[in-house]
Amino acid sequence: MPTRPISFQTRDGLTLHGLYTAPAGGGARGMVVMPHGGPHGIYDSWGYDPDAQFLASRGYGVLQVNFRGSGGRGERFEQSGYLQWGGKMQDDLADGVKWAVDNKVADPARICTYGSSYGGYAALMQTIRYPELYKCAIGYVGVYDLQVMKKEGDITYRASGNRYLDRVLGTDAAVLKAWSPAQNVDKIKVPVFLAQGSIDKRVPMDQFNALKNAFKDSAVPVETMVAQGEGHGFYKPENIAQFYTRMEAFLVKHIGPGAK
Repeated sequence: MPTRPISFQTRDGLTLHGLYTAPAGGGARGMVVMPHGGPHGIYDSWGYDPDAQFLASRGYGVLQVNFRGSGGRGERFEQSGYLQWGGKMQDDLADGVKWAVDNKVADPARICTYGSSYGGYAALMQTIRYPELYKCAIGYVGVYDLQVMKKEGDITYRASGNRYLDRVLGTDAAVLKAWSPAQNVDKIKVPVFLAQGSIDKRVPMDQFNALKNAFKDSAVPVETMVAQGEGHGFYKPENIAQFYTRMEAFLVKHIGPGAK
């Protein structure tokens, strides 16, 4: 499916760039907002993206935003995302959704968000910060508790990694709590699908379990998939196939043509 570069103005006047992949069949269809992982130094660039193409082939537009903190635009732009994981970086994604709706490439009643690693974090935070925009959320090997992130995972194995986390996340416990999906599930009102690798060292099972357990007393429908022997991303063909099959069914149910 064709992908084109886009740009738009944020609410505070910053010009951001990204990509929009048109759905098979065209028109204002359901859309998936797909924040990239990283997040710092990583960015979405034009080229073949298997996730975007899979989703577009199933009839969904795909929006990818290089929010502040992303790479490719210099050190100052990358550092502008420091201490903003749950703040302006989330605003940038929401402003991207506004662009898509205003340009009539997305049906505002049929938008979901999906991402991996930081993207999984952003997908869940979007439903907390902007509950009116989304009908569902998908987190894949995602970060869901920033306080857990500062204690568990391979980034914490070295002093340099701990300094990095302090630099990009900060040390304010109240902010870390407020910007952690697992500690704010009462604000999530849409169905959620979570997928995780059982031996992920970058984002260990502690993250998945923190969010899953927090949902225990919630009325929100939560679907889960844990792939045994997989790490930070699935590599076995059978697990990839199962994940895509389940993601497709989840999207059809919540933002497909017949979804209510």
